[in-house]
Amino acid sequence: MWTIIEQIFPYAIVFTIPLLITALGGLFSERSGIVNIGLEGLMIFGAFAGSLTIYYLQGVWANQTLVLWTGLIMAMVAGVLFSLLHAFASINLSANQIISGTAINLIATALTVFLARNITGSGNIRITSGFSPTDIPVLSSIPIIGDLLFTKTYPTTWFILIVLVISGFVLYKTKFGLRLRSCGEYPQAAEAAGVNVRRVRYSGVLISGAFSGLGGALIIVTYAGEFTGSVSGLGFLALASLIFGQWRPLGILAATFFFGFASTIANVSQVIPELAIFPPILLKIFPYIVTLIALVVFSKSSQAPKAAGETFDSGKR
Repeated sequence: MWTIIEQIFPYAIVFTIPLLITALGGLFSERSGIVNIGLEGLMIFGAFAGSLTIYYLQGVWANQTLVLWTGLIMAMVAGVLFSLLHAFASINLSANQIISGTAINLIATALTVFLARNITGSGNIRITSGFSPTDIPVLSSIPIIGDLLFTKTYPTTWFILIVLVISGFVLYKTKFGLRLRSCGEYPQAAEAAGVNVRRVRYSGVLISGAFSGLGGALIIVTYAGEFTGSVSGLGFLALASLIFGQWRPLGILAATFFFGFASTIANVSQVIPELAIFPPILLKIFPYIVTLIALVVFSKSSQAPKAAGETFDSGKR
């Protein structure tokens, strides 16, 4: 049993990181009062922009690490640009936020595959190489936790964990975080206190776009290596993690690892003899069954922001 956990754990962390950063993006958006179910689509746009940038630059720039980080930055830019559509529709036009997010999800695959076919001749964009996993000196030698946490790790893993810590600090220890949370709980009171609700909500949605785009690109530069027009439903798993984690950073960390571990079992089952005895189709649907069960169990006790999904008409003209 311990051998199985030791084999799966590093892969589980790799699968968790894109989920984590995307769910954090959803957290900023929903804490501001805007429901963003377009996380899946924003991840796809990020994966497309990141892979396309790396595809062109890997043959031009000698520093491949710089190429990969540039791809991640361009993925964040793409996520921000397309999240503007959701922000404008939800905040300025008071459109239904669920429909707006669904539209982004529908557009994302069709548009990116169309562009990929016209740019590369196929619907896929393959990068030459991504980040390589490494063992952290000294720490990887620590008994038990060294093998679990500090072997076969990517630099992006530690970067995203730093972003998690900063996000928690921003949300709960800064004026911006207080204003963001107040806009998601009681926007009328926030406006009466002098907060520009529209501006804060725009900030929340744009941050969610940047984080979701980054999450999509992380899939490409860590374990996928190729853009195919899909992120295999990870955006929806991130949304489920947001609910499961009760809209709190540490709760989201636990939830995304839970779902990441479930996804890992599905993806590496055929190369681990102990798991190969189970039918592949059963293991493939395992993460989604676990997601449904978790949502059913925890939905009644969910503590969503009270004004999430509600339109807000500012009294300021």
